[in-house]
Amino acid sequence: MVTFTVSEALSQLGLSREAGQAYQELLSGGVSNLEELTTRTGMSADAVGLAHRDLVDAGLVNTLESPDGVIVPLPPQAIVEILGRHRAAEIDESRLAVASAFEAFRRRQMATSSDNLVEVVTGSAIGPRMRQLYTSARKQIRQLDSPPYYPHEALRDALENLARGVEQRIVYARESLTHPGKLHDDIEPSIEAGEQARVAPEIPVKLIIVDETVAMVSFSIREVDVFNTMLVVQPCGLFTALAALFEHIWRAALPFHDREVDSQRLLAQDRRLLALLAGGVSDEAIAHELGVSRRTLYRRVEILGARLGASTRFQLALLAQRRGWL
Repeated sequence: MVTFTVSEALSQLGLSREAGQAYQELLSGGVSNLEELTTRTGMSADAVGLAHRDLVDAGLVNTLESPDGVIVPLPPQAIVEILGRHRAAEIDESRLAVASAFEAFRRRQMATSSDNLVEVVTGSAIGPRMRQLYTSARKQIRQLDSPPYYPHEALRDALENLARGVEQRIVYARESLTHPGKLHDDIEPSIEAGEQARVAPEIPVKLIIVDETVAMVSFSIREVDVFNTMLVVQPCGLFTALAALFEHIWRAALPFHDREVDSQRLLAQDRRLLALLAGGVSDEAIAHELGVSRRTLYRRVEILGARLGASTRFQLALLAQRRGWL
């Protein structure tokens, strides 16, 4: 606990150091007039005069009406209480002023920082920016994939990331499976290289999340062709929402075929057929993708259904998933 002298205590309450010293001298040395008080305190006459005026104004001394002008100290309790309340009010005002100044600083900083939280990328700049982010991954890439596709979206980047040990989890839209060459030239080689893939009926946005550091997101799929714009989002509330969106769609999506031993008994074309069926692709689109007639397609579906004991396509997809064929 800090111990103050009377002079220091009065200074803490807002009186001048000279007023505190003069009051302490009156208490310790007894009543005095201005001339004697000047001698006893060692201060100048002007300083003692100012101190005396402060003490009178504070109600801590009274000057008797006598030829000597004797100065008498008064009981301090009530006056000190008043001074204490005044000082507390000043401290509160100072605290509010400092807090307000800091809040203004924080808002300016947030306004400045928020300018960098979302970067708008348009037109021909989308390709190089996306590739830059894609190849910067160190641990994980999470992606919602759907047409339209930008020219730079090449298989090479995905394979290089997988070779470096970067985990890739991608949910493909059903439409991706029927995009010319997408399944054979892009999706299947990536899965063979270690990509974890799932299929969803629809994808609301094109999205790439790199580690926990940055996300690249389109407007809605319908607006991609119109605006040709993507947003690069730094960690913030929007980034967290995008990551939650991916995880929600990932949990609801159907797994693509994997590389379990039992699935190796299937022909490659049959594995592709099951993946397309699970994705809800139409018969006509499946036959076109596989390069077979619809009659051949129906026959293959019947054969696969017989192998699994499925009487409907829903049962076929369900049992194929349980068997590890999806």
